[in-house]
Amino acid sequence: MSALAKGASRSVDMTQGSVVGHLIRFAVPLLLGNLFQQLYNTVDLWVVGKFVSNEAYSAVGTVTPIIIMLIGFFMGLASGAGVVISQYYGAKKYDQVRKTVHTSIVMTLVLGVVLSVVGILIIPIMLDLMNTDPQAIPEATTYLTIYFAGAMGLLLYNMGSGILRAVGDSRRPFYFLVVSALLNIALDLFFVIGLGMKVEGVAYATILSQGVSAALILVVLAQGEDCVRLQWKDLRVDWRILRQIIRIGVPSALQMAITSFSNVFVQSYINFFGLDCMSGWTTYSKLDQFIILPVQSLGLAATTFVGQNLGTDQVDRAKKGTRDAFFLSVGITVVISAAAIALAPWLVAFFNDKPEVVAYGTLFLRNMCPCYVFICVNQVYSGSLRGAGISQPPTYIMLASFVVFRQIYLYIMANYISNTILPIAMGYPAGWLVCSILTLIYYNHVDLAGKRVVDDSTSMPEKS
Repeated sequence: MSALAKGASRSVDMTQGSVVGHLIRFAVPLLLGNLFQQLYNTVDLWVVGKFVSNEAYSAVGTVTPIIIMLIGFFMGLASGAGVVISQYYGAKKYDQVRKTVHTSIVMTLVLGVVLSVVGILIIPIMLDLMNTDPQAIPEATTYLTIYFAGAMGLLLYNMGSGILRAVGDSRRPFYFLVVSALLNIALDLFFVIGLGMKVEGVAYATILSQGVSAALILVVLAQGEDCVRLQWKDLRVDWRILRQIIRIGVPSALQMAITSFSNVFVQSYINFFGLDCMSGWTTYSKLDQFIILPVQSLGLAATTFVGQNLGTDQVDRAKKGTRDAFFLSVGITVVISAAAIALAPWLVAFFNDKPEVVAYGTLFLRNMCPCYVFICVNQVYSGSLRGAGISQPPTYIMLASFVVFRQIYLYIMANYISNTILPIAMGYPAGWLVCSILTLIYYNHVDLAGKRVVDDSTSMPEKS
């Protein structure tokens, strides 16, 4: 058996042992993995900002909401598969785990084709909706076309890593991301500096690197010996399990897609203030993604922890895991935010040292960071609810906060109060605050054990 295939020993049973210990051991590799995943677009931005042009820099940055919208929809579905697997794994229903793995891969292959076609077709529409600067449109179109044409690699990696994380293995997905992120850096520099390519070079580097990470994760699944082993001859859809995935995943998918679609309109408000403001917001957005990585990682850790423990009907232990994950996320976020506020001008200048861009980016970073504690509530408690199979209410809350409330706020602010950049930008923290209040209210009144997927099956625990 190859070293990659030693899967059984990598799975982690979170239903016993130290709660905080499990959360940290699970979240750290996940955090590092997410860190390296962020390096894809970060390196792309740095390369085009330093070696191409400000127009190309703005183009790569301004397309982020479009990418997040379409990719986010799939990731929501993938989270549904992860919840189903984690609960069946916690309940030791290994045959159901196997069926979920194969159903998830089939779903990914089909959706990968759909995403590529739809993504390419809607590029002009989305760029127009965002009020994209005409100077940035050609580069943005080129980048998005190549990105969506090669999106299958990203989807397969994320579904495969989600399968492994659901059974407690967050380390190997991290290792593969390290490999692909380093490859992306090398290819970016080779294509842009070595071959003289522009935006198309960083796009090709990204999809090739993502393809490598997908290949590695599929090798692990295909050669594994435990209940998550992928056998190509067994690829088929179990319709009952697919319905479970859809029930849990579609609300999350719609939430991610619609929220990101709403952010397209937010981007249009930002773009109104010109190319330098666009570039400053692009830089802030990239730094923002790094700052909230610990929170996101602990939110995913809470999802898996709650899923496994509810699989064995340990409700109190699941709630303790949620609380511990929240306090950990707050402590880490406060430290990182303080550092970001202090170092803001230098952090922005690393990506783009144009004085106007640095001024805008610093303004955004220093005003947003104190509000990140609200994100801790949203990520951890929503992650806990999804781990319990409760996906619709968190979705409704986030849509109400990030779409309805935020759009109303921006419309009133831009048209009746102050159409200046800082009040417009603060539409984001305003939405975070509303979402955190509503999420806490709902969490404190819900029965976590009420939506367990293991209750949908009458099968007895099995031996792996």
